[in-house]
Order: sequence, then structure tokens, then C-alpha cells
Amino acid sequence: MLKYKIDVLEELKGKGYTSYKLRKDKIMGEAQIQKIRQGEIASKETLNTICKLLQIQPGDLLEYVDD
Repeated sequence: MLKYKIDVLEELKGKGYTSYKLRKDKIMGEAQIQKIRQGEIASKETLNTICKLLQIQPGDLLEYVDD
């Protein structure tokens, strides 16, 4: 199962991207923000956006954990 290695929303907040700003500036929709909050993997487009905003690679963001 894939899971996040980091607290995505906390890292984004540290870069100045609060959940309000993400929604207001149409960077990310509420549904994707909710998925991230619940630990679910967001869409490929959202993962691309997260990597771009945080300047990281997907491997820095996700890991595979055997059930």
C-alpha cells in the first residue's frame, strides 16, 4: 500500500501554502485536500503539483508499505 512519507499539508503550510490559499488560488481542490488529510493518495495531477510546490521527487513523497 502506498502512503505519504511526510505530512504533506504541514510541509505545504511551511512553504506558505495553507489549505485556504490552495483552494482560493485554485492550486488544489477541496476533494484532493480532504484525501491528503485522510492519508489517501491524491490524483496524479495533484501529486505533480505537490512535488512542484515542495521541489521534491515522488520518492520523497511516497513509500510502499507491505500490508
